[in-house]
Amino acid sequence: MHKQKTISTEFSLHGKGLHTGLNIHMRFLPAPENYGYKIKRIDIEGEPVIDALAENVIYTQRGTVAGKDDVQVGTIEHAIAALYAAEIDNCLIEVDAPEFPILDGSARFFSEAIERAGSEEQNAPRDYYVVRHKIEVTDEKSGSSLVILPDDKFSMNVLISFNSPVLSNQYASLTDISRFTDEMAASRTFVFVHEIEMLRKNNLIKGGDLDNAIVIYDRKMPQEELDRLTDEFGLPHYDCNKLGYVNDKPLVCDNEPARHKLIDVIGDIALIGKPVKGHIIATRPGHKINNQLARLIRRDIKMNEIQAPIFRSEDPPVMDINRIRELLPHRYPFLLVDRIIEIGGNHIVGIKNVTVNEPFFQGHFPQEPVMPGVLLVEAMAQTGGLLVLNSVDEPERYSTYFMKIDGVKFRQKVIPGDTLIFRLEMLAPIRRSISTMKGYVFIGEKIVCEAEFMAQIIKNK
Repeated sequence: MHKQKTISTEFSLHGKGLHTGLNIHMRFLPAPENYGYKIKRIDIEGEPVIDALAENVIYTQRGTVAGKDDVQVGTIEHAIAALYAAEIDNCLIEVDAPEFPILDGSARFFSEAIERAGSEEQNAPRDYYVVRHKIEVTDEKSGSSLVILPDDKFSMNVLISFNSPVLSNQYASLTDISRFTDEMAASRTFVFVHEIEMLRKNNLIKGGDLDNAIVIYDRKMPQEELDRLTDEFGLPHYDCNKLGYVNDKPLVCDNEPARHKLIDVIGDIALIGKPVKGHIIATRPGHKINNQLARLIRRDIKMNEIQAPIFRSEDPPVMDINRIRELLPHRYPFLLVDRIIEIGGNHIVGIKNVTVNEPFFQGHFPQEPVMPGVLLVEAMAQTGGLLVLNSVDEPERYSTYFMKIDGVKFRQKVIPGDTLIFRLEMLAPIRRSISTMKGYVFIGEKIVCEAEFMAQIIKNK
């Protein structure tokens, strides 16, 4: 079982900038479990801590910005992409910088700082967003589209396309997030010469220079005008008849711009607040459409706050019926768990195949067979009992007994032919032989029942 992680590290970054130097200081601070990413500007007194979540994004041009009341802070997508790729789940990001979305124009510096610091494992399972169905956003005006599809891990394909003789079509892919530091992190942001003046007038790219950004000259202009721009922004003079990259420093790789766009997508998608198991296909991505997809996913998370476990009938069980019979004292007609397919330190997933031959259908009800709700609660409790017994030595010598049941809700009836998926999770560590749990029953992706339990573990006589 994958556990959540946090981190503690502090570092500074100095960028020469187009005009003057920028000194940037950052700290990645440890955060409690289920805290997510939060950002605090410490260069401005009294600024609140802001959740880096998709619904807080209010501005997306040249970098995402999260807001709270009248406060706005850039979400530093390059830093968040590096944290996400390193599987850091919880972190308070403190930033002291006049403009921090650009920083060094890539995720390289952050990935290196994270690798040096290492991470700290926490006592909570990673809560993944598992893509169950296709989600798509498109922008007909720009030709941009993002599609996310089911997959058993996180992966991505990115295609960029510009009306430019220097940078037209490029493609980048990431099939394994563990390769992020080696394959993606060093890829720098890029800017076209004809965009520079507009960006500077809007008080952007203050920390950009030829080391941390790729500058592309793709539209011919008079030599005098080009010289004026390059002088104003500290760039070397460049032959106005020669289209290409202004940088003296060569590209990290032939498709560096596409790889950088991939970093941007990761940083923006990380704003959903959970690691993703899914495959993203991004065509002409940008911060605006990236955040549209992230907000759709956040909406899906809220509508399906508890995701159903994945059940494939061909996968071998963690506990088969014979092992279940060794641990539980229940027998026909009251043994209501057929197999256990997943078990961790504080959660368990079980399966019950409901057939028309169940004895309770003879009287409940003969003309419209419905599984009694009380038996759904009992089946959850048996599954939870297997989790508790799995945590003690010599489990065959113990039994579990109900002490309390709270918050029971029935959302859908269960009928013959249904396959029930039970997910039980500890609400607190076992103390004085008392266990508390939250349980859910699913059919497919729908919750049909939920309840909270308190049980006592007693040694058999």
